[in-house]
Amino acid sequence: MSEENLNPNQDAFEAALASSADETTEAAVAVAEVEVPVEEDPNAEFRRALENAPGEWFVVHSYAGYEKKVKANLQNRINTLHMEDYIYQIEVPEEEFTEIKNGQRKTVKRNVYPGYVLVRLDLTDESWSAVRNTPGVTGFVGNAHHPSPLSLDEVEKILAPRPAKKDGKPDIKHVDFEVGESVTVWMAHLQRCLHQSQRSCQSRQN
Repeated sequence: MSEENLNPNQDAFEAALASSADETTEAAVAVAEVEVPVEEDPNAEFRRALENAPGEWFVVHSYAGYEKKVKANLQNRINTLHMEDYIYQIEVPEEEFTEIKNGQRKTVKRNVYPGYVLVRLDLTDESWSAVRNTPGVTGFVGNAHHPSPLSLDEVEKILAPRPAKKDGKPDIKHVDFEVGESVTVWMAHLQRCLHQSQRSCQSRQN
């Protein structure tokens, strides 16, 4: 009688182990073949554009309500003073929402940060002067003569396109004040970005 026939239980046990190992390997291969969906970053392309764009972003104070006028004035000065190679982009962040006033609904746009304009430029004495002396501009945010640029993360938070709401419903705001009334505008996000930018500049100077 052969040695194999003397241990039939052992043969069955080893066969079961081999079968189990094969099943485990097949299961591992199956799991490896399952593609895990990777959530796409909606701002990835915008971030790459920021990184590759020349210049740095600075924040400029303007008279509230004159942000678009300041943008137009500065664009004219760029052409007149031939500053196209130093001042590249001017942005007045806006948001769109549905407004309900006196029972009537309409879609309107408004400035996200009243009294502020963002400018992308290479900071030189000439570009600083071109921006600072633009009608409607009251100064750079931060050190008046040596302003601190925003970080790319800060610029992204301010300028990146807002993702569409999943339910597809627009923001609706009820307006219960009249033209001429005094209102308080809260700009915590921009103020926080500016505060962080000023702190980082002070750290670099120290």
